[in-house]
Amino acid sequence: MLRIAVPNKGMLSEPAWNMLEEAGYRLRSNPRQLVVEDPDNDVELFYLRPLDIAVYVGRGTIDVGITGHDLLLNSGTDAQEVMDLGFGASTFRFAAPQESDIRTLADIDGKRVATSFDKLVHDYLTGHGITAETIHLDGAVESSVQLGVADLIADVVSTGTTLRNAGLRIFGDPIVHSEAVLIRSPRLDADDERLERLERRLQGVLTAKRYVLMDFDIPVDRISAAVDITPGFESPTISPLHDKQWSAVRVMVPKDKVNRLMDELYEVGARGIIVTAIQATRM
Repeated sequence: MLRIAVPNKGMLSEPAWNMLEEAGYRLRSNPRQLVVEDPDNDVELFYLRPLDIAVYVGRGTIDVGITGHDLLLNSGTDAQEVMDLGFGASTFRFAAPQESDIRTLADIDGKRVATSFDKLVHDYLTGHGITAETIHLDGAVESSVQLGVADLIADVVSTGTTLRNAGLRIFGDPIVHSEAVLIRSPRLDADDERLERLERRLQGVLTAKRYVLMDFDIPVDRISAAVDITPGFESPTISPLHDKQWSAVRVMVPKDKVNRLMDELYEVGARGIIVTAIQATRM
C-alpha cells in the first residue's frame, strides 16, 4: 500500500481532505482516527501534525505527504516536492512591534527572533549575513515580544490581521512564499506507478476546479474565429447540426475567463452558449 500523510489540523487540513476525497480516496469517519486503510485504492492514510509530515516522509516509512512548502524547507529532510496543490497560499514574514526601530533586515542583527520555523529563519538570516538568536516556540508566537522572550518574530502570514491585532508591524521582503505541496520520500522512485496514479488524480481535481466545459452553436463559416477564442487543450470537439449551416462546439475553458470568453464568442456569432461544471478529469 502507498502510505500517504495528511495534516490532522491547521489551515492545510480541510482543503487537503477535500482534495483527496474528490480524488476518490477514503477519509476517516471520525476525528479520533489517525490511520485509515483504503484497500480499494491500495493506500493507507496517516493523519499527522503538519509540522511533522515532512520528517516522516523524509526520514520515516511514509511514502508521500501533503504539507506546506515552508514546512518542508524547515524540516531539513531529503523529502522531494512532487507538485503544487493550489491551496494554502501564504508568505513567511518578519514582524516587529509598531514602536520598534527594527525596520530592515540589517536591523535584525544581534536581535532575538521568535519563530516555530527556526531552521528556515536561521538559514535565511545566515544566507544574508545576519547574526541573530533564533528562539523556538511551538504554536502562536505573537505574544513573545510582549512577554520578553524576543525582539521580533518570524511567522506565516495570510492576511496580516492577527499580527496587526497583536501590535506587530510586518517589514522587509518575504522570507519565502508558500503553498500546499505533495512531497515524496527519497526512497520512493519518482516513476513509481502508485505515485503517478496519485499525481494524475490530484491533477484531475485541480483541472476540474480551474476549468469548465463550454458548449455553443456557431455558424460553419465562423468556426475558425470561435476556435481562435477557445482553442481548448488539444482541440475543441466540433459536431454538425441538423441545420448544415451550423455546428456545435464543446471545449474546456478557464473558469476565471468564462464571461469574457462568452462575450467574445457571442460577438463572432456563437449562440446557445452554455457552461457546465466539471466533476473530474484525466488529461
